[in-house]
Amino acid sequence: MSYVIKYYYTSHIGKCRKTNQDNLYCNGNYLSYDNCGTDGIIEGTLSPSSQAVFAVFDGMGGEECGEMAAYLAAKKLADFQFKKDVKQDFADFCKNANTKICNYIDEHKLTSMGTTAAILKFAKEQIGLCNVGDSKIFQFSEGKLQQISYDHVGISSFGRKPPLSQNLGIPESELIISPYVATGEYHNGDSYLICSDGLTDMLPVPNIEKILCEEKGSVAAEQLLKQAHDNGGKDNITFILICIEKVKRKIFNFNR
Repeated sequence: MSYVIKYYYTSHIGKCRKTNQDNLYCNGNYLSYDNCGTDGIIEGTLSPSSQAVFAVFDGMGGEECGEMAAYLAAKKLADFQFKKDVKQDFADFCKNANTKICNYIDEHKLTSMGTTAAILKFAKEQIGLCNVGDSKIFQFSEGKLQQISYDHVGISSFGRKPPLSQNLGIPESELIISPYVATGEYHNGDSYLICSDGLTDMLPVPNIEKILCEEKGSVAAEQLLKQAHDNGGKDNITFILICIEKVKRKIFNFNR
């Protein structure tokens, strides 16, 4: 069975931030380190046979260049060569990206900076998932939305957001990065959402599910961005909405 992947992505600075510390990767494209986001919703179409890769990176570090960490990870993904063992590939990518960010910290004498990573890779018959940190990946199937990534977070103080237990940008002498990796199948009509917490902190999961139930494609993406922004837009808002569709084969009748 043949499929096409339709994608819709955006990165928005939000209402409160002065910089955009998010980045993303989609079909060879990623944002500059000093980006102000995208101009609305960007959309396109890919074939799974091209081994399509999508990712969101949420930089952290404030004045310590979180946007650079996210940029370095996105650029590293653009240069990374995937092979056949998706689990080993993801482990290798995270190690390489982590080293790249740590080297930048050392070279520029920074205290720290880092980024989350949430990645989906589509092959002809399989999907691979990888995440480090708390940027989330959801699957929307048959009207239900479920998180399929794993949040690397610690114990939170009362009323406070839990801190990350790991992210890209931690020296190996302090912690060996252990990404969450999984594989599975995708089906006609499934959708996937990769996002920074600028979306999920402003828009509860039931609200996201409701939008995806009621709207499709670019309209759904527009609504996700609008409602996150209208609900406060307290952080950068970055997401990729990915929709799987079965290719309809054309039947030709030849008359002699």
